[in-house]
Amino acid sequence: MALDLGPLDGHIGYLLRRAQLAVFADIMTGFASHGISPADYSVLTVIAGNPGAGQSQVAERLGIQKTNFVPQIRRMEERGLVARTPSPTDRRSMSLTLTPEGEVLLAELHRTAQAHVDRMRAHLGPEAYEALREPLMRLAAIGPG
Repeated sequence: MALDLGPLDGHIGYLLRRAQLAVFADIMTGFASHGISPADYSVLTVIAGNPGAGQSQVAERLGIQKTNFVPQIRRMEERGLVARTPSPTDRRSMSLTLTPEGEVLLAELHRTAQAHVDRMRAHLGPEAYEALREPLMRLAAIGPG
């Protein structure tokens, strides 16, 4: 017997969280063998698209708190995926770039992510998938990043 959720199934936040759990479970299957989380993938993708961007810029754009971002970058640096160098314009800031190993891994992760997108699009149908993207992007614009 399914439990009654009461008003929860009418709350957008609850539904978004349930959907996020399902979507993350799917993509984590592909990322897990690389020891990469969806958050790590996002960071690597933003660094690749903005080589030399500062740590603070990347963290802010992705809505990641500095206290969480510094250890995340440190782990990626220790794995040889990211290089941190002093900013040429601000000695207090560190610039981020992908290493060659990071670029190779990111190319593989992009293929994994695209397979995930294809599965989500197939599950929802192409029209529903595209129709869902726009309101989600508007909701995401409310928050940090």
